[in-house]
Amino acid sequence: MRRLGLFFLCLLQFSCSSQVKEKINGVSFVASRNEVLQEHIDDVKEVNANHAAVMPFGFIRDIASPEIVFNTERQWFGETKQGAMQYIDLLHKNGIKTMVKPQIWIWKGEFTGTLHMNSEEDWKKLEAAYDSFILAYAKMAQESQSEIFCIGTELEKFVVNRPEYWHELITKIRTVYDGKLTYASNWDEYSRVPFWEDLDYIGIDAYFPLSEEKTPTVEQLQEGWQRWKGDIAALSEKTGKPVLFTEFGYRSMDYTAHKPWLVDRNEDKVNLTAQVNAKKAIFNEFWGEDWFAGGYVWKWFMDHGKSGGEKDNRFTPQNKPAQEVIKEVYKKY
Repeated sequence: MRRLGLFFLCLLQFSCSSQVKEKINGVSFVASRNEVLQEHIDDVKEVNANHAAVMPFGFIRDIASPEIVFNTERQWFGETKQGAMQYIDLLHKNGIKTMVKPQIWIWKGEFTGTLHMNSEEDWKKLEAAYDSFILAYAKMAQESQSEIFCIGTELEKFVVNRPEYWHELITKIRTVYDGKLTYASNWDEYSRVPFWEDLDYIGIDAYFPLSEEKTPTVEQLQEGWQRWKGDIAALSEKTGKPVLFTEFGYRSMDYTAHKPWLVDRNEDKVNLTAQVNAKKAIFNEFWGEDWFAGGYVWKWFMDHGKSGGEKDNRFTPQNKPAQEVIKEVYKKY
């Protein structure tokens, strides 16, 4: 009897030690002109994703304009409140959790981190406009029971110049939304964000430069992470908040880890191996860490059959070898 007890004790210890803590294994679900169908969700499930970022959009004329246009009939379906709700509903019906991540698009693709007003009057107008935009989607996130809400994406100058506004905004959001909160800081911005302790996750769009090699190995890429990883972990420890990669991804092209944030239209040579190696390195470095919550692959298009492919040098891993890497890791965690 005693031996039997010891056997079950050992079995229990082995079971506990072999368990892998579940991560947020997400995809950034790109807004489309159309409604999402079950077949589109089946493709998300095929890579073992358990989360999806749903991204409605607001539009700004230029980097000095305080007006935000959103939820209009001129936008694509998925960029509106109705579209986001439809996406979330079907994702939830399939057991996939969601993060509502409202995005800003500045005309001609200007970087949102440079949004900066030229007067106090315009700053106040921008704050009022952003209140309307973000609170509308916070209420939508509550209505749809989305698990995470992202209060902004890569808005460095707005954050740095108006820190008190952001503290107040978070308080307002908490009154209408009771889920988890994060902010999607740019990779070179996260250390200066002043309100991490007000949120539930440290959100980082993880486009850190790792290597100048055309096709870096997994080992070279993991070595490249060492200059950044310690500081990320230290901030998590300091704030007591887990880190969430609100975006992570690499283009399937030469030198993909040199400037991973590049979104230009260059047609550099397709390099599927570089994308695979970069994915493996980020998974190896972070998914096993207790302080790391997970992340959302950038990016995943609804029409999977027509997306990506082995001649595509863009970010999506769809229909490329990197997709299998994601599938395997997401199954493990």
